[in-house]
Amino acid sequence: MESGPKVWNCPFDYAEALEFDPTLKRLLTDEPVARIKLPYGEGEAWLVTRYDDVRTVTTDRRFSRHAIVGRDFPRMTPEPIVQDEAINVMDPPASSRLRSLVSKAFAPRQVERMRARTQLVVNELLDEMAERGSPADLVEGLASPLPLTTICEVLDIPDGESAQLRAHARTMMNTSLDNRDNAVRAKADMRAYFAELTAHRRRHPGDDLISALATARDGDEILNDQELTVMAMVLLITGQDTTTYEIANIAYTLLTRPAELEKLRSRPEMLPQALQEMLRLIPFRKGVGIPRVALEDVELSGVKIRAGDIVHVSYLTANRDGEKFERPDELDLDRQGPNHMTFGWGGHHCLGAPLAITELEVALSTLLERFPDLRLAKPADEVPWNKTAIWRYPLELPVAW
Repeated sequence: MESGPKVWNCPFDYAEALEFDPTLKRLLTDEPVARIKLPYGEGEAWLVTRYDDVRTVTTDRRFSRHAIVGRDFPRMTPEPIVQDEAINVMDPPASSRLRSLVSKAFAPRQVERMRARTQLVVNELLDEMAERGSPADLVEGLASPLPLTTICEVLDIPDGESAQLRAHARTMMNTSLDNRDNAVRAKADMRAYFAELTAHRRRHPGDDLISALATARDGDEILNDQELTVMAMVLLITGQDTTTYEIANIAYTLLTRPAELEKLRSRPEMLPQALQEMLRLIPFRKGVGIPRVALEDVELSGVKIRAGDIVHVSYLTANRDGEKFERPDELDLDRQGPNHMTFGWGGHHCLGAPLAITELEVALSTLLERFPDLRLAKPADEVPWNKTAIWRYPLELPVAW
């Protein structure tokens, strides 16, 4: 009897500033299609790390997200973050119908309105920061409040209710085992809240994103009540924390690289392109997200994956694949070339990406303009980093000007 392939034990708990996880780097280099064991869930999974293979798994119909529903799949958190009927565990054509309805709510016209709202929020936050004076914590002053304020404005969440929703979302993202009961409760509470709110918006639509989703039509198709509830939840959870962390990560990246910062200050028009490169380089999360199941035998990079096997991909390693990117571990703000995979790929590419990019552009361009001599207020190696969540980000970013 032949023994199976080597199994890599992958806690994926590496959290040194924004350094790349050495285990992921080794997997990409030594075994681009590998068997792995994750902290939670039943059994083993495949991990696919090369750009082209990741593209295959995320676009080929032989791999299904929906087939993980009901399975205790290998994962990073004690309780799965994902809801069984959420768009992120659907396959085409079901997901295509939802995506086309949701994308109407992120049409360029809507995103421009969001840009105007974001600019007002950023101006207000930076006014307050300037008023309180140097030094300041950029996480507390800008990165933390901006995305939550923006997504709550865009969803029109009533004042005074956003803090509790954020607390629920953070509880669901925690990776420690003793947090499981809290996570289950937070998920249920948040769901009940959005069921009520979305039902109300369907009866009395306004000009917010939930109302846009409630009334979006594709021919005769509309979102049903359950889809609308889960969609609003997904937008709130994914629409705030990830952007908060990326604002902080990108600010840290620039403030610790004087040459790049200087380049951006002298050529502010290159910010959109520079943002794409920083999004490629920064390892914004630990490990892996939601896997897929192989529906039939498939060969990837010479390795046979059998029908029924669970397959994870790493967008982080795809972004650092030397076959796609020259000098993949260097930050090159002038880089042209393939698109990064930070927002995912294929049928599950992040629907909120236009909003996230808008917030990042507005926040960073305004920050650099308002504080032309912004710098770190303490040595880079004294900046504290999150260790407990699946996301990687500084807990505070002390700046001076």
